[in-house]
Amino acid sequence: MRVLVQRVRQGAVHVGGETVARIGPGVVLLVGVTHTDTPAEAEWLAKKVAHLRIFEDEAGKMNRSLKDVGGEALVVSQFTLYADPYEGRRPSFIHAAPPEHARPLIERFADALRAEGIPVQMGVFGAHMLVEIHNDGPVTIWLERAAPEPPASGRS
Repeated sequence: MRVLVQRVRQGAVHVGGETVARIGPGVVLLVGVTHTDTPAEAEWLAKKVAHLRIFEDEAGKMNRSLKDVGGEALVVSQFTLYADPYEGRRPSFIHAAPPEHARPLIERFADALRAEGIPVQMGVFGAHMLVEIHNDGPVTIWLERAAPEPPASGRS
């Protein structure tokens, strides 16, 4: 699973001219899922996001977490985080999980953030979204957590 974390002053998602989600200060989280991801990756990443110290303290140091500042999260599914642009001119999305695998993990990620006490808004899975991001800093951080590789057959 991959999460692009953007510290924001505000963020919103619009679908078909309607605002479907809006947050104040916090983070916009663009989340991608691959075929081998499990709920364990979603939960680990949610905990990491909730406790990642990317907000400034009184001395101006990034020393406070999303939980510490009472920030909100806007979760946006983003299959293009698994694009492979290296062959040809059109990116391949073969590494992106299909919707029936990705959607439950995106929801699990959002639920795990809520369990950490973070107010969460969400984009619309699979929709063409206009995502409004007012990046603060700017602060943008890439997080990734891969499922462990299965053991090779025939080895102990």
